[in-house]
Amino acid sequence: MDLSRFPRRRYSAAPTPIDPAPRFSAALAATCPGGRGPEVWIKRDDMLGLFPGGNKTRKLEFLAGEALAQGADTLITCGAPQSNHCRITLAAAVREGLRCRFIIEERVPGSYSPTASGNNFMFRLLGVDAITVVPAGSDMLAAMQQEAAQVRAAGGRPYIIPGGGSNAVGGLGYVACAQELQQQFFDSGQRFDRVVVGSGSSGTHGGLLAGFLGNRIDIPILGIGVSRDPPDQEPLVHREAQAVADLLDVGLHIPREAVRSVGGYWRPKYSVPNPMMVEAVQMLARTEAILLDPVYTGKIMAGLIGLARAGELAPGERVLFLHTGGLPSLHAYEEVVLGG
Repeated sequence: MDLSRFPRRRYSAAPTPIDPAPRFSAALAATCPGGRGPEVWIKRDDMLGLFPGGNKTRKLEFLAGEALAQGADTLITCGAPQSNHCRITLAAAVREGLRCRFIIEERVPGSYSPTASGNNFMFRLLGVDAITVVPAGSDMLAAMQQEAAQVRAAGGRPYIIPGGGSNAVGGLGYVACAQELQQQFFDSGQRFDRVVVGSGSSGTHGGLLAGFLGNRIDIPILGIGVSRDPPDQEPLVHREAQAVADLLDVGLHIPREAVRSVGGYWRPKYSVPNPMMVEAVQMLARTEAILLDPVYTGKIMAGLIGLARAGELAPGERVLFLHTGGLPSLHAYEEVVLGG
């Protein structure tokens, strides 16, 4: 799968490491049937560039590359109040000397505060040009298009990036990640039985799946839903994976059965904390000194923990957890995480 023909900016100096998590694995095994659990390793995409890293950095390399190739001077995107994607998009805009505007969807009424800590603090510190807050269920594309029209009316050149950076161009970032992983597996001799990844706007899960199938990496990918259960989530991932494959024009058909996800761990609602997330965040912090965020990676790791305890991740199975970052939003949930 040749990525060289697509415009790309480089925001990370080197591949992110694959780290063992032996103390976490032992702590998890102690809570599993028979005192045995999976061997967990972590792909540290929380250490990507555009501090403090995260999966959106990979997507923004290609999205910003296309924006610059088109002569854009303003990036417009959308997300929830503590959106990691918005923060990374803003960081890319600052790096490239572009303006940046957000449409923030208040998915939980009253949850947006311009003076909140976490990513909201980062928005202000990095100098976002404008934030428009809309209610849950709004047509986000229409809202971004309206914002783009205002930019054009003022003489600017906008470039719209969908929520999560999840389109075929953004998904190329996780095709690149698949190729990076393939080289790391070859260089180290490591072999994994399964990759666990968050599944939300679907760009990471779909792009990685297209990359694995296109590069013949025969390792199953399991998505942990962060906002939807499988009947709603899996069709989104399948469409995204196929759109990425079609953009690459390699004649790759994505089998529907290759898309696997589990749900439930994101409830009661997107971004609303639950006890399983609190346990996961505390457990990884106190065994490996690796921090998860409450909205995405905390609930994804809660899913991994729950599946291990249910025996759906076999004892001794080598599982690679894709850490997609999100550190700043952790600070907005301090009382929840420490009080859990």
